[in-house]
Amino acid sequence: MFPPIRAFLAMIVMVVTMLVGAVATAQEQAAPLQRSDQPSPIFSQPNNLEAQLVPDGPALPGETLTLAIVFDPVAPEWHGYWKNPGDAGLGMQLDWDLPPGWDPGEPLYPVPSQLTIAGLMNHIFEGQYAVLIPISVPDNFAAEGSVPIAVEGQWLACTDEICVPEGGRLTAFVASDSAAPSDPRFAAWRAAIPPPLDREAVFEVTADTLQFAIAVPQALSLPNPHVFIATEHIADYAAVQYFARDGDALMVEIPRKGLADPAQLDEIEGILAFGDGNGVKFTAKPGPVDIEGLPIKSAKPDIPPLALLLLGAFAGGLLLNIMPCVFPILSLKAISLARAGESQQKARREGLAYTAGVVLACVALGGLLLVLRAAGENIGWAFQLQSPNVVVTLLLLAVAITVNLAGLFELPSLSFTRSGEPASAFATGLLAAFVATPCTGPFMAVALGAALLLPPVQALLLFATLGLGLALPFLLIGFIPKLRAMLPKPGAWMERFRKLMAIPMGLTALALVWLTKQLGGQGFALFALVVVLGIVIALAVVGRLQRAGKMAWPAFGLIVAPFLVFGAFALPSSFEPQGDSASSSLLEPVSFSPQTLAEARATGRPVFVWFTADWCVTCKVNEGIAINREATRDAFERAGVVAMVGDWTVRDEEITTFLTDQGVAGVPLYLWYEPGADAETLPQVLTADMLVERAERARKAP
Repeated sequence: MFPPIRAFLAMIVMVVTMLVGAVATAQEQAAPLQRSDQPSPIFSQPNNLEAQLVPDGPALPGETLTLAIVFDPVAPEWHGYWKNPGDAGLGMQLDWDLPPGWDPGEPLYPVPSQLTIAGLMNHIFEGQYAVLIPISVPDNFAAEGSVPIAVEGQWLACTDEICVPEGGRLTAFVASDSAAPSDPRFAAWRAAIPPPLDREAVFEVTADTLQFAIAVPQALSLPNPHVFIATEHIADYAAVQYFARDGDALMVEIPRKGLADPAQLDEIEGILAFGDGNGVKFTAKPGPVDIEGLPIKSAKPDIPPLALLLLGAFAGGLLLNIMPCVFPILSLKAISLARAGESQQKARREGLAYTAGVVLACVALGGLLLVLRAAGENIGWAFQLQSPNVVVTLLLLAVAITVNLAGLFELPSLSFTRSGEPASAFATGLLAAFVATPCTGPFMAVALGAALLLPPVQALLLFATLGLGLALPFLLIGFIPKLRAMLPKPGAWMERFRKLMAIPMGLTALALVWLTKQLGGQGFALFALVVVLGIVIALAVVGRLQRAGKMAWPAFGLIVAPFLVFGAFALPSSFEPQGDSASSSLLEPVSFSPQTLAEARATGRPVFVWFTADWCVTCKVNEGIAINREATRDAFERAGVVAMVGDWTVRDEEITTFLTDQGVAGVPLYLWYEPGADAETLPQVLTADMLVERAERARKAP
C-alpha cells in the first residue's frame, strides 16, 4: 500500500478514535477526571505527551492572569501539534472549569516546525514546549487564599509511525495575594511566543495560489523563511513557498488547495517563521498583492512529465558510455564477448548480468541519495565524490584497472577481457556505473533534479532508467548476433588494443590524483600517491607470480599491508580542506551565496552564475571552451556583467539547497540574469560564443 494511502487510513482511524473518546468523556462527566500523568481516557496507558497547568503569579481583580500548559514528551520521538496541525494531526481542545466571570482567551503557541511524512506536511512541536492562555479576571473578583482552576484537555501525541489520542484533567491553584511571586519559567515561555506585527498584512486568493504582502523591515534577516497559516484547509502545506522582498515588503506565494469559496475568507492569521524557532505573528486582510521584488527563496520547480524524465535519464545514461572512464571498460568487454564465439544463450546471459550490475549500482546510489536527503542530509548527485575517502578509493581502483589493462597482472573474477562468466560481467557493470557518476550528460540534469522531488518509487525508476541507458550498448551486443559479427575479428591486435585502453583509464587516474589535491591539499595528494605506489608494486609482484604459475595473492597482502596502514594514519592527518579553486578563473568571479547573488542582482547589472566541481568533466570542458576565455572576459567587462561561481567540489549546504530549488541534482548549472528578470538556465553544454553573445546583447539593451 502506498504511503499516502496508509497515512489517510491512519487519519480516519485516529479521528474515529477521538470521537469515541469524546463520547465516552461526555458520558462520564459526573465521574472524577484523570490527571495528565495518569492513563488517558481512551487507552489504558500513561500519556506519552505529559501536560501540566502552571499559573503565573496571583489573580488580581481587573487584571489578566497568564496560564501555561506545559507539554513534556516522555521520549524524544513524541511530538505535539500547533493549532493548525497541517495535512495530518489534530489540534488541542480545551474545556475550562474557572471561577464565575473568568474568561479564557485564545491560546498563544510558540513557532512550530515542519515535519513531512509520506508527502503530508505536519506543523509540530518537538521537545518540551508551553502554550500560554491569557485569562481575564473580572473587576469584582474577591477571594482569600488559593483559587482552584482546572481544564479538561484533549491532544494528540505522535511519532513518525504512530499517533495516540491523549488527554486529562489539568488542575492548579492560583494565589490571590498580590505579594505572591511570579513563576520564573514564564520569561522563557513568553520569549518563545512570536510577537505580533504592528502592521496589518494583505492577502489575495488566485485560482491556484494564496498570496501575502507582509510588512517586515528590510534589515531583518530571513535565512529560511516559512509561513504557517492558522486557518485550516486553505493551502498546500507541503508545497515549496515562494518569497520575494521589495524594501520593507515581503511577498509570499503559496500553492492553494481545499478552499471551495475564496470569498468566505475575511481574515487569515499566521506566523512568519525565520528559522531556529524565531518568527512573528501576523493578521492579513483581503487586498491586492503584487508578487514582485527580489526573490529570496524559489518556488518548487515544475516537474516535467514522467515519460520525458525517463527519456532524459535514458539518453544521459547512453551518452555516459563515451566517457574516458567507461569507454575502455565497455569496449574491452564487448570485444571479449565477440572473441570467444560463444553461444547465443551465453552471450545473452553475460549481457543480462552486465545490465543487472549497472542498474543495481545506479539504483543503490540513487536510493542512498534519497535516504540521506530524507534523513536531513543536504546532498546531491555524485555526492560520494565530495568525500576524500571515496576519491582515494576510486583513485586506487582506477590505478588497479589501468595496470590490469596494461597487462601487469590478471584478476579473473573482474576481467574486462574475460567472456562467458556472468559474475565477471556483473562486477564489470557495477564498476562501470560507479565510475560514471561524476558525469551528467546534457539530458540528465532535469531528470536527476526531478528525482529529488518525485515519490520514491518514481525516483528509483529514474535511476534504474539511467542505468539501463548506460548498459544498453553491451546488452544489445549480447542479444544481437549481427552486432557481435560487426566487431573486429579476434587477433593479436586485441592485446595491443587492451594496452591502448590503459591510456584513457590512466588519464582518469591522473585526474583523480589532481582531485585529491583539490580536496585535501598537496600533502594529502602526496601521501595518497605513496599508497598508490604500494598498490602498483604489489600488483606487479602478483603479475610476475601469475606468469610463473605460482600462488600470487598472499604476496599481494603482505606487500600492500604496510602501505595501507601508512595511509590510514597519514591521510587523515594531512587532510586540509581547500578553498574555492574555481575563483582563479579569468573572469575573476565572486564566490556564490544567496546573499551575494541578491546583492549582485540589486545593482541592476547582468549576472552570470555557474556551478562547478573539480570532479565534473562536463564542467571543466565548458570552462575551457566558453568561460575561461579572453573574449568572454572582455565582453563581460564591456557589459558590466557580474561573474559568480559556486564551487561544489566539497559539500556546501547553500549550494546544495540552491541547486535543489532550481530543480537540478548536480553540476554543471549555468544561470544568466538580465537586470530585473528571472534566471535564464543555459544548456549544460556551452558553445564558445554563447556567453559573449549574451553580454553583447545586455550591453546594447536600453
